[in-house]
Amino acid sequence: SIASVPDGTRVELTVERLEDGEVSPYLAGELRPGDRIELRGPVGGWFVWEPAQGGPLLLVAGGSGVVPLMAMIRTRAAAGSDVDTRLLFSSRSWEDVIYREELERLGGDGLTVVHTLTRSQPPGWTGYARRVDPEMLAEVGPSPAELPRVYVCGPTPFVEPVAEALVQLGHEPARVKTERFGPTGG
Repeated sequence: SIASVPDGTRVELTVERLEDGEVSPYLAGELRPGDRIELRGPVGGWFVWEPAQGGPLLLVAGGSGVVPLMAMIRTRAAAGSDVDTRLLFSSRSWEDVIYREELERLGGDGLTVVHTLTRSQPPGWTGYARRVDPEMLAEVGPSPAELPRVYVCGPTPFVEPVAEALVQLGHEPARVKTERFGPTGG
């Protein structure tokens, strides 16, 4: 997934290597600096945020679903925006938190990062230790009355219940944007 600021100067990809993946083993294990590749595919427009759109923002990530949300956070930082932005980031363990140090560095100035660790927690962990649920979304996110822009990204089994819970909490469906990956079920 693309993680860079959309300024046209460089493209940064974040790749989670999946042993049975079609592309990730090549990108993570074979591709070398200086190798030439051709990128084609969908051109965004649906799952993007720009500072001029304002906020507040609620970003909800499951694992590597944080990558496009990180592009939004980086865009916010590059623009010097102080839009109220809350990232709820679900990971299996503290070691699995992608961009951990960068998120710690960027925190503050209106950016709040909240982690939930679903499988294991480090000693002394006082944060969430469960899957994202309606109560967590209500505690972390802005009120639906604030009309936040909401972006949810992760595996399909993560995104669907989170998006449904947000709507049940009163968020306008048109303001809840989703991006998912993996099997679609059924």
